[in-house]
Amino acid sequence: MKIAILGTRGIPNEYGGFEQFAEYIGRGLVGKGHEVTIYNSSEHSLKENTFKGVHIVHKYCPEKKIGALAHFLFDWQCSKHASSKNYDIIYHAGYGSAAPAIFMFSRQSKSIWVTNMDGLEWKRDKWSKPVKWITKQMERIAVKYSDHLISDNVGIQEYYKKTYNAISTFLPYGAEIPKNVSEQPLKEFNVKPNQFYILVARLEPENSIETILDGFCESNSKTPFIVVGGNNTNYGRFLKKKFRINKKIVFVGGVYNVNKLNSLRRYAKLYFHGHTVGGTNPSLLEAMALGASIVAHNNPFNFSVLESFGDYFSYKEDVCRVIEKKEKHKNNNWNKEQCVKKIKENYNWKKIINDHESFFKEITTCRSK
Repeated sequence: MKIAILGTRGIPNEYGGFEQFAEYIGRGLVGKGHEVTIYNSSEHSLKENTFKGVHIVHKYCPEKKIGALAHFLFDWQCSKHASSKNYDIIYHAGYGSAAPAIFMFSRQSKSIWVTNMDGLEWKRDKWSKPVKWITKQMERIAVKYSDHLISDNVGIQEYYKKTYNAISTFLPYGAEIPKNVSEQPLKEFNVKPNQFYILVARLEPENSIETILDGFCESNSKTPFIVVGGNNTNYGRFLKKKFRINKKIVFVGGVYNVNKLNSLRRYAKLYFHGHTVGGTNPSLLEAMALGASIVAHNNPFNFSVLESFGDYFSYKEDVCRVIEKKEKHKNNNWNKEQCVKKIKENYNWKKIINDHESFFKEITTCRSK
């Protein structure tokens, strides 16, 4: 099969979940004998036309100049180019800025257009009402004009069935179980194993950062709390200002070194996951793969992944209660073991790659009949 993956900033991963997905799936499918092309932003550091067997197409994306609007231009160019090629499958990672291009070019193409609908993008708190409304319309367009939809979470799958009576295929992300995770990187952050809390997320309102830190402050805990995520934004500056009085809270900015991240997640006393807008978040899978003791926001998306193998919160009072409980008792190693087991059985990359290959074969075979 000839497969094109659009909608990411490109590979190798320098940004986030969809980029990581594209890299693993792309390389995995190449290893199984398929021809994979991934479209890279012009701002990506990779300038070569191949990466570990994956073909790379570079397209202009002036994100640093004009911000988020650049993604509409980028996705339009990628989709237009892909529609003129003889790909069997054109896979869009996300719909937000791609929907107009899906509407325009999917009808002109002989390829099968597949869209991974990601989370409920229109619910993001950082966006104004007009932007939320526009994003909701993008969602409708993607649902209507894509040949097939993918949901990375059972909760998302149910949402599209209920809202649009649209059938989507459940295909989640994957995660690796790291080996030999060193405690050494902890020294850089001046913490010791099982003697600190952590959250790893983009500092956005919908990721419950403020709720988590409010709960921590109310608990009067003396345990250090490390906040990992780029904070040179308006909301990041707001958080740093609000919580500067609590010296136990340390904003360390983005941490992109995998070994450091693995160490922080593995050896944290508690790992907080506050994502609320849906989908299966890669950072939750990665924390589970490391056997972290997880406290997640209480919503159907997180629960469908973590199930009963963690603690949950909705409000700051819940966070406070969990912290006070954990400081009185030892961590539940059984929960940690079950998290790792679930990754091995349901979310390992080999299985995810095989499942995607089977799905792609199925829809191309149906098209050819």
